[in-house]
Amino acid sequence: MKVQANGLQIEVDDTGGEGRPVILLVMGLGMQLVAWPRDFVQPLVDAGFRVVRHDNRDIGLSEGFDHKGVGNIVWESIRLRLGLPVRSAYTLQDMAADSLGVLDALGIAQAHVVGASMGGMIAQRMAATAPDRVLSLVSIMSSSGARGLPGPRREVAAMLLRRPLGRGEDQLIAHSIRLLRLIQSPAYPQTDEALAERLRFSMRRAYHPAGMFRQMLAIGADTERPALLARIQCPTLVLHGRARRAGAHRLRPGHGTPHSRRAVRAHSRHGTRPPARGLRHPCQTHRPVPERDAIRHP
Repeated sequence: MKVQANGLQIEVDDTGGEGRPVILLVMGLGMQLVAWPRDFVQPLVDAGFRVVRHDNRDIGLSEGFDHKGVGNIVWESIRLRLGLPVRSAYTLQDMAADSLGVLDALGIAQAHVVGASMGGMIAQRMAATAPDRVLSLVSIMSSSGARGLPGPRREVAAMLLRRPLGRGEDQLIAHSIRLLRLIQSPAYPQTDEALAERLRFSMRRAYHPAGMFRQMLAIGADTERPALLARIQCPTLVLHGRARRAGAHRLRPGHGTPHSRRAVRAHSRHGTRPPARGLRHPCQTHRPVPERDAIRHP
């Protein structure tokens, strides 16, 4: 269903019913709400939560920004490396306002916010700038955005900017599989057929690569977020993987977020899997999670 959020038409999936504590799931760069798979969402619903997912602006079935153009990704990347401002059609703070607007549209005062990759960056901004709305924060395979951190590995960055070999559905899917093979966890192998099925479903739902590039520029333009992290007072769990190739995570306990804990999964890279057995997070405890209890199945 669509709701009016922050002045935009935003596509929302709302599961679990009213009267439950709410988990808002915020997805990453270029990814639709369906990238949070049902086998991720259902265990949360079964645990007693109301789970809200949405397509970020410019992706999926939410309102797009094609009238803003795309910009020159290569040139803006050079500006970023030189310490010059990156020009973007909108900001991650705008996207945080979209997420808060989704809660407003559904009549939800507060939520536990879980963000993956770019969604983690949006969630960080929500927790820092709207502390009365965010009960807890879970930042998954994301980053603080601090200058000097290593970015994606060269082969991943090149693949993100590489054009598909053609515009046909099969060619687009093959291109996406090549990217996923670079960033997904070796601990959770998936066949090309399984990946193709998920990608085909997503592409037939919506396919909007220009929106992904505008979101990429919004990430590059988000240079002030590291200074905001000290404002985050809610219980915070950082989930990351040692095998990750898409970029470095430096949202660490004691590094900006005073109430954060970190859980590192030995073989994880970039991607969503069903919640691990024994994985405890602030949504379940309403308090900071001791690191010794944060994860039991690496």
